[in-house]
Formats: sequence, C-alpha cells, structure tokens
Amino acid sequence: MSAPISDLNIQHNVPLPAPALLAHEQARSEQQAAVVVGAREKIQKILNGEDERFVVVVGPCSIHDPVAGHEYAQRLAGLRDQVGDCMELVMRVYFEKPRTTVGWKGLIMDPDLDGSANIPLGLRKARGFLQQVLDLGVPTATEFLDPITPQYIADLIAWAAIGARTTESQTHRQMASGLSMPVGFKNTTSGAITPAVNAVKAAIQPQTFLGVSPEGVASAVSTKGNVYSHLILRGGDDGPNYSPEVVAGAEQEMIAADLSPWLMIDASHANCSKDPQRMPGVFAEIVQQWVDGNHHVFGAMLESNLVAGNQAITDSPLDLVYGQSITDPCIDWENTEELILASADKIRQR
Repeated sequence: MSAPISDLNIQHNVPLPAPALLAHEQARSEQQAAVVVGAREKIQKILNGEDERFVVVVGPCSIHDPVAGHEYAQRLAGLRDQVGDCMELVMRVYFEKPRTTVGWKGLIMDPDLDGSANIPLGLRKARGFLQQVLDLGVPTATEFLDPITPQYIADLIAWAAIGARTTESQTHRQMASGLSMPVGFKNTTSGAITPAVNAVKAAIQPQTFLGVSPEGVASAVSTKGNVYSHLILRGGDDGPNYSPEVVAGAEQEMIAADLSPWLMIDASHANCSKDPQRMPGVFAEIVQQWVDGNHHVFGAMLESNLVAGNQAITDSPLDLVYGQSITDPCIDWENTEELILASADKIRQR
C-alpha cells in the first residue's frame, strides 16, 4: 500500500451549508431588501454626483457581541434620522478580520471567541445580525476577506471594502468585479496607492474565476465588472495620507488610469496612527475637504463603539467589557455622536 500523499496537514474538513440553504433558512424580508437596495442606489448617486450628501461608514472595528452591536445600531438609527439630509450613514459591520500573524479572525470564523472555529454557527450569527440591523432601517458595510463569504451575506450589504492586505490579491479583485454593491479598495499597509488603483482598474472589468455557486458547488464565475469600484486612503507605514496634497495626487493617478477619481478616506488605522484620540481631528479634516469643494472625496470611515478603546480577549467572553472593541481601538458613542452632528452642521453651512 502506497504512503498517503494528500491532506497530510488537514485535521478536519467540515462541510458548510450551501449559501442558498442558509439564505432560505434566514430569508431576507422585503423591508430588509429595500434598505439594502435603497442605500446602494444612494451611494451610487453620490458617486455619480447626483446626490451631494457625504457618506460615512461608521461602527465597531469588528462585531464580536451581537447584543452590543444591536444597541449601537439602534443609536445609529436615531443619528441617521438627524443627519439624513446631508449624510448617508452606513454601519460598519465587520465579521472577518485579517491577521498579520495570528489572532481572532472575526465572528464568522470564531463566533465563540475560543478558537473552536465553528464557522457554520458564525455564518448564521452574521446573517442574523445583519438582518437585525436592517430591520432598524440602517444599511450595512463590511470587508470581504474570504472569497466564499459573499455568497452567504452579500445580499444584506450596501457597501463593501477590500482591505489593505488583500488589495493586491487577484482573487479579491475578481471577486469584487462580481459584487452587487459599491466596493472600495484600500491602499496597501505600506501606504502604496498604485496597487489599489490597479485593483480598481481590474475590478471594473469583466472577470472569470473559480468560485462557489449558491448551491455550494465549485464553479467558474463570470462577471460583468463593478463600475462602482473606488479607492480608499487609509495611511500606511510612512504615515497618514489624507492631506489635500496627497489626495490630489491620488486623484491624478486615478485620472491617469482612466478611472473616476472617487475617494473615500479612512480616519482610522494609519491615518490616525491607531490612536482613537486623534481620530476625530482626522475625520474633521476629511469633512473639511468636502466642504472646501472637493466632492471626489465622497465619504469617510470611522471606527466607533459604545465604549472607547479596546481590550484583549479573555478566557471567558463573559469577562469582556460590554460594548468595547476586541480588535482595533475605537472612539466611544458620545464622541461619535458629537462629531457626526458637528460635521453635519458644517456640511449644511457650505
């Protein structure tokens, strides 16, 4: 008998429910679909210059406690009502976390926060949470990390990001070309903008790639291309990149590549040196660029939670501080509300 040559390092290979089955079990309602479609159309109109409101993707760095996340969404729903005339607030609902080395990979990959990696449960929790947020009339935004994940939750997402670590990935560029919502590509962790520009150029084109069908079968997926792909500036190893000078350079690079110079700027990550105390000032400067007339900067990202800062995962999830991030540090709700309201006043006075 010959020695085994396959799956030598595989411990488990657990089948997942087919995306169509999960979507049937947790079917979206007409109201939820209307919130998603409405927000997508609004963001598209903003990109096209048909709507002069400012997009803000705001919320926790990651969702680890759906109860606290739902409370945040309830508060955001009230804030949306106050600023809806000049801002389109979309809740940041991140379930997948890229790790530089190791660490918690997000609610989908590890919903019990203990390394057990119960992915079927994570997918169900993620889909259920998105539905709860949409029931409040709040549209959702996420980062797509694993190329299979969109089949399970993309119908509940109004805007998506491709992260700094995956912008250069051909797989993610191809995946983005088939997504049904506007998609932003972040510059790389080094701060390089050109790879993200190249990613946008690839994502707007038709692509064919290996994927998974709604029935859970490996398939060849062919796309039309996503014309609402755009650039996100998030800073890098060399420092922030939200200044008007850097923004102008990024716009020129987009134009030189025959792309629409649509830009969203992340007030978090390297643009604030991961210091939440600096985040409000960065956000205010981004809004000021819009107020000063640069509507290519159509939106901003802000990491915000009920409680400021972050905390380490403990042996027991019950020991965690309610409403505080277990990934990157965030600003608290009070500062978030004050910042959004002040920014809305500034936009109205333009």
